[in-house]
Amino acid sequence: MKITKPAMESAPPDASIAALDREQGSRHPGGAAGTLITVIAFSWSVFQLLVAGVWTLNAEVVRAAHLAFAIALVFLSFPVLRSPRLAKRLPALADPHRLPWWDLLAAALAALAALYLVLDYEGLANRIGNPLPRDIAAGAALIVFLLEAARRAIGPVLPTVALLFFLYALNSERMPGVLATASTPLPRVIQTLSLGTEGIYGIPLEVSANTVFLFVLFGALLEKAGGGKYFIDLAFGLLGGFRGGPAKASVLASGFTGMINGSSIANTVTTGTFTIPLMKRAGYPAVKAGAIEVAASTNGQLMPPIMGAAAFIIAETCNMPYVEVVRAAFVPAFISYLALMYITHLEACKLDIKPVPRSELPPLRKTFLGGLHFLIPLFVLIWLLIIERRSARYAALTAIITLFAVMLTKESVSDHRNGWRRVFPMFGNGMIAGAKNMMGIGVAVAGAGIIVGVLSLGLSSQVTEVIRILSFGNLALMLIVTAIVSLILGMGLPTTANYIVMASLTARAIETLAGGFGLELPLIAIHLFVFYFGILSDDTPPVGLSAYAAAAISKADPIQTGIQGFLYDIRTAILPFMFLFNHRLLLIGVTGPLDMLWVFGTSLIGMFAFASATQGWLRRKNRLWENLILLAATWMLFRPASLDTLIPLGPYGGALLGLALCAAVYGLQRPERV
Repeated sequence: MKITKPAMESAPPDASIAALDREQGSRHPGGAAGTLITVIAFSWSVFQLLVAGVWTLNAEVVRAAHLAFAIALVFLSFPVLRSPRLAKRLPALADPHRLPWWDLLAAALAALAALYLVLDYEGLANRIGNPLPRDIAAGAALIVFLLEAARRAIGPVLPTVALLFFLYALNSERMPGVLATASTPLPRVIQTLSLGTEGIYGIPLEVSANTVFLFVLFGALLEKAGGGKYFIDLAFGLLGGFRGGPAKASVLASGFTGMINGSSIANTVTTGTFTIPLMKRAGYPAVKAGAIEVAASTNGQLMPPIMGAAAFIIAETCNMPYVEVVRAAFVPAFISYLALMYITHLEACKLDIKPVPRSELPPLRKTFLGGLHFLIPLFVLIWLLIIERRSARYAALTAIITLFAVMLTKESVSDHRNGWRRVFPMFGNGMIAGAKNMMGIGVAVAGAGIIVGVLSLGLSSQVTEVIRILSFGNLALMLIVTAIVSLILGMGLPTTANYIVMASLTARAIETLAGGFGLELPLIAIHLFVFYFGILSDDTPPVGLSAYAAAAISKADPIQTGIQGFLYDIRTAILPFMFLFNHRLLLIGVTGPLDMLWVFGTSLIGMFAFASATQGWLRRKNRLWENLILLAATWMLFRPASLDTLIPLGPYGGALLGLALCAAVYGLQRPERV
């Protein structure tokens, strides 16, 4: 198998992304319509950079403009019907190559409705509680346009859930049992949702406008500059020569890429274009090749320093610096990724896949040195976030400026006369791509704000009580119900919207019920619990978008790919249950570097033991009793204090016993090694 540089350049990521966009039904008009979309996308990025750096505007103005750009781009970029199969039957509603006049009008009216909050800001402030008919009309129009934009961009689930909550607020007194409460008049509901900062213009949209956009833009700019390909080549140079090397390189490349884009779907189409065909050529079946990429890309949203967009909302909701969210997510994220790499090794052993000769891989030293300049803006970003403790917004903006300076210097040095000219088109394309990547996130967080706004009307206590009744007052059952509902919602919601909805519905209920049992659960642990299961939405069959993207590349069945990817991600699914009751996994209560290394090391061995048990393989195929011992060791390593009620083993005894059990199984399998 020859993995040469030309081969890896034969299918650029942009081609895969464009193909995926076409498959999902997005519009790609030419001529004036295409130019209009490009200009609006570019203008949005320029606006966000200006307000982050030199232009001081009222917070409500920034949120409204952010939503106006996002909602207008969605109406211009997505037809009424997204299915390519309908393009022939209903070309006027599904044609991906033509922008009809009614979508152009809808984009303009939707943008105006989003901007109404600032166009009459003083008047609205003076009319709180007594809105004019035109205020209600504008607010109602925004809600309708937003629900339709969300349907086009991310599917029908979020609009449906938001509409149900909207109707519940209007008719809550007619609901049965604990759901019954005083109904809210329509004018007040509309005013709360669309004319203030408690609903659509709430915290999720604020975080999207002030922070998330800059990080998404940084990832898009770095990708356009060649950083994505550099990290893929580097991953293959590092790990391609080991057993199952292409799969291990895929995991590492997805981890690298996840650190710069925080999006599983973008991660899949960017790295999967290269890694999935190489895994197939190495001997991995098409389904497993796609599933490995799905699992790796899905977990990319966990990777610090740039986690998924929901992580920034977690920081705002929990009222803590973003770096503290990164710190809490560090151990679970890295042990999850290393465990996936271990799983690829187990699969290689099962399939007897041989290593790729080093001569057929990208030269490591040359590759590493050739892209060192890409590490400079990442280093600046990490330094400002973790060492200087600057705001995420400041760190992202500085990293973007650094990237521009680095690329301008590099291109000018390589070509004194014309090198600098290449930088501006490169950054222009990156700014357009970043805005297009953000339009779905923008309408998703605004749409989820409808649900948050309805709950702010005083209905959250009813929802909390319903959850308590459904779980019979049992905390463990409530956590299981929360996980299952997150996975079900994940079949149609992107990660960020899933997190906002589930956190609004369940976070307070979990905290309240835990307090009733005398348990003090850190707020960050509760929100990361919801976040983790929201992440799994992207490979949850039958609608996981990452699974469909990977299956399109591997030419395998998307349902089987999603199921296999979810089986790989079972290791991720157990982590939230563990760190919710063992806060040391989130580095809460850890006393120093050695203690942190102990937590990381024992947790990693525990995750390896769990992976071996679920995959049925350690050094050979496991027997049933060996799997049971490995599962017991997993429990001891993740929750060592749980044994103290039975045997007083001290603070480290439970983990040491778990390590001993793992070593025993490993040693017993040695004589039968294959």
